[in-house]
Formats: sequence, structure tokens, C-alpha cells
Amino acid sequence: MIDLTIVWAFIIAFAVAAYVVMDGFDLGIGILFPTFRVGKERDQAMNAIAPVWDGNETWLVLGGGGLLAAFPLAYAIILPALYAPLTAMLLGLIFRGVAFEFRYRSTRMRPVWDLGFFLGSLVAAFVQGAAIGTMVQELTVIDGHFAGGPFEWVTPFSVLCGIGLVLGYALLGAAWLVLKTEGDLRDWAYRRLHWLLAGVIVVLIALFAYALSTQLRVLDRWRDDPRLLVLPLLGAVAMVGLWLGVRWRRDGIPFTMAILAVVCAFATLGASFWPYMIPYSVTVQQAAAPPQSLEFLFWGAGIVVFPVVLIYTAFVYWIFRGKVTTGAPRY
Repeated sequence: MIDLTIVWAFIIAFAVAAYVVMDGFDLGIGILFPTFRVGKERDQAMNAIAPVWDGNETWLVLGGGGLLAAFPLAYAIILPALYAPLTAMLLGLIFRGVAFEFRYRSTRMRPVWDLGFFLGSLVAAFVQGAAIGTMVQELTVIDGHFAGGPFEWVTPFSVLCGIGLVLGYALLGAAWLVLKTEGDLRDWAYRRLHWLLAGVIVVLIALFAYALSTQLRVLDRWRDDPRLLVLPLLGAVAMVGLWLGVRWRRDGIPFTMAILAVVCAFATLGASFWPYMIPYSVTVQQAAAPPQSLEFLFWGAGIVVFPVVLIYTAFVYWIFRGKVTTGAPRY
């Protein structure tokens, strides 16, 4: 007998991880956007993500919708706890999408839309990191309800997490440009990768020091089960591989290693939280919808929607594989 609670936890975790990786690199390009030269460089960067950026956000919808349907208690706790950052994230994504489409349609207003593309990407990335940091620090939950204040998500740790994710997304974006572009923009991305990697490492060290000083409970999980340390160690190996890929000038290695590092970081969080859906107060089983609801959802979303999204995403990336040249058409 298949435990549909576990199946749905896997589907949501996969959707969130896919969103972080796929939308991460195009948010990263938005964060880096003001540093590109006006004209061909900015157009080339846009063309590098134009075929896939809106499809990448499908995974956010799938993850959020799946959480509401399959784990309503978790959704009811997370939403009021993170209402402000989630609202800011959605506004950032909306404004970023509008700016992406409109910058090609107005030469006079293009500087405004370029700024909007940057600010929307920056805000969305920062508040996502802050939300993750808030979850790691634990939400105040009493009798299955969020009992904290509206600014519980604003802490030194969550701010550091926000900065770390901004740098991480920028790293993914630069690695994507190395993979997909040629000429000056590719060379520019290569030169920035070492600095972005160093910034990510510095923030990770600061977060670990803060966690030690405040005795976050997540560290107790690592002490109780040292096997969890395999995941961050694998992430460290991926960072070394990224550095070597930049040094060897192998275009495919930096992005591959950046993805591996992000997946390891996400897996570390998931393994540290398991079996809790809301660390460390509500388990996956407690947060789950009734079995009948999970079964009904599984035949629709689990069997149809999830595979279709996976297939068309893979198909789009396959169709638009290869390099984007300076004179590539605008999509």
C-alpha cells in the first residue's frame, strides 16, 4: 500500500527544488542585470532566459497549490507567518514579468523596465531566502496555529539567509550565462563566478557561526545523526568542482556544479526537518489532508499535472539547447 502522504511530500519537495534551480538562474540574471552593458549585453542576457523563464515559475504554482491541497494545516500556519514576505515575493515576480515583456516594446521607457526587472528579481530572491531562514529558526506554533508576530520573519539569521540566496541565485545566473552565451558576456560571467562563489561561502560561514551561537535546533539533528553531514560535504565538493570548472574554462561544468550545490543544500534542509512539515512542531502526517482527499488529488495532479509539467519543461529545455549568439532573435 502506497503512503500518499509521503508521495505528496515528495512531489511538493521536488516542485520547490525545481523552482529554486530553474527560476533561480533567471532571477540571478535579473539581480546581475544592472552590471551588464546597455544594449547588446542586456539583450543577449534576456535572450538566454526568454524561452524558459515563465515556464520555470510553473513549479512555484505546483508547489504552492500542492501544499494547500495536500497539507492544508501546514499552509494555514505558513501563510500568516510569512504573509508579508510572500506578498512581497509575488509583487516582485509580477513586476519583474511585466518589465521583462515591456522592455522590448518601449525604447524610451526601457531604463525604467530594466530597473523594474532588477528590483523585482532582487526582492523575490531576498524574501525567499528570508522565508527559508525563518523556517529554520522555527515558527511559533501553539495548538496548530501560528502564534507569533507579523515581523517574526525579520531576524539577523533570516536577513543573512536572504543575502545568501541573492548571492546564490546570482551565482546560478552567471553560470547559466557561461553555459548559454558567447563572446564578451560569457567572459564577463566567467570573471564574476569566483567572486560570487566566495560571497556565498562567506555567508554560509556566517550562518553556521550564528547557528552555533544561538544553538538552533537544526544543529541537534546533525549531532544526533552525523550521516546528515554527507549532504553538505557533497555540496562543498560541488563548489570545488565549480571553481575548477571556471579555472579550466569548461562551459558546462559551472552550471552543473552550481545545480548540484543547490540540490545538496535543499536536501540538507529536507533531511534536517524530516519528518516535520513545520519544523519542529507539525509533522508531515499531522499536516496532511484526509486520505480520501490525497487519493483524489493523486489521480488528477499526481498522475496528470506533475508528469505533464515535467515533460513539457524537459521538452522546452531540449528545443532551446545550445548557445545564444549576440544577434539572436528576441522571443
